[in-house]
Amino acid sequence: MIRRTEESKLTSWYFEIDRRLLGYVLFMIFVSVVFMISAGSVAAERIGQPWNFFIVKAIPFYFLGILALLGFSMVNRRIVMLASIADIALGLLLLLITFILPHPINGSDRFVSLGFVNLMPSDIMKPGFIIITAWFLSKMRETYGADIFFNKSAWQFKWLSWWPYLITFAISLAIIFQHPDLGTSILYLAVLGAMLFIAGLPMSVIPVLGGVLIGMLAVAFFAFGHVHDRIISFFTGTGDTYQVTQSIQSIQHGGLLGSGDDAFVKQSLPDAHTDFIFAAIAEDAGAIVACLLLVLLLLVLKRLVVDATNARDRFVFYAAGGTVALFGAQVCINLMSTLHLFAPKGMTLPFISYGGSSLLSYCILFGMILAIVREDKWS
Repeated sequence: MIRRTEESKLTSWYFEIDRRLLGYVLFMIFVSVVFMISAGSVAAERIGQPWNFFIVKAIPFYFLGILALLGFSMVNRRIVMLASIADIALGLLLLLITFILPHPINGSDRFVSLGFVNLMPSDIMKPGFIIITAWFLSKMRETYGADIFFNKSAWQFKWLSWWPYLITFAISLAIIFQHPDLGTSILYLAVLGAMLFIAGLPMSVIPVLGGVLIGMLAVAFFAFGHVHDRIISFFTGTGDTYQVTQSIQSIQHGGLLGSGDDAFVKQSLPDAHTDFIFAAIAEDAGAIVACLLLVLLLLVLKRLVVDATNARDRFVFYAAGGTVALFGAQVCINLMSTLHLFAPKGMTLPFISYGGSSLLSYCILFGMILAIVREDKWS
């Protein structure tokens, strides 16, 4: 018998990849497909479309998302960096387009229409934001040492210093904020704060970021009518509480084992296939399945934390840590809105909700994380 002495690239990839994290992500996509058929059908009927309207639109994105996830997980760090630079460049260009030639949907200018599809630039930019920020922080530490926050040289205006990064981030955040998109603005600011914290930002400076967040909330409260109404409604229980009321009733109607074909509350639940898909899942399949979904989301976070803490390269540590912050924060915002623990923010549940931009961006990001973790572990 002739024994195999060399492994193929595919075999090496299979044994070197974080197979648990990859499996969790693929399973989340499978869960999304299953429940999109149910939640998407009632959402389609609400707007006078055939029952399969949204699932048919979503299938190409599921296909592209899985290809992106697997494809990026096989590349090296150099390609990850080049793809991240391209992603940021494209995202900034699309953000400028939303500022100059807005394409309003539901009162928000956060989308760009390509004719056959609407893209959300703030979603598209997420992979590049995490990877480039991780690279920036690691290069800053290599150049200026451990104290990158109070080193005077790090604040001089040159290409590798705080000013170019912070100015670019501030302009992007300002455009996202004025769309208006308060939820995504809060998400980006929170993730940046988390990445700065794991890079060594002293606890004494954290209140400054908190002050910026409070300032954004105050401006949004007085400048945007829908934000004002939602905050007042959340704290007083008055005004338009229809969305959250239907969400809570949908979860309650599901009970422990779900209502199945008798699920009727979700039929009047706005955005049952996007922002409130967790409530639709709870009504369809019950609290037990909904809790199992929460466990799955926690397992994803656990694998990311393990990959971050086991990283040998600071760049990988920052990138995996930033992904923990992004994924965890978005999950929390979505679920808190669904459970009426937070004012509705119009934010999807990662990998689960309908939304091509969101699914593609997270598939690309997780593919990149799988790639750099694999390279860091086996190189």
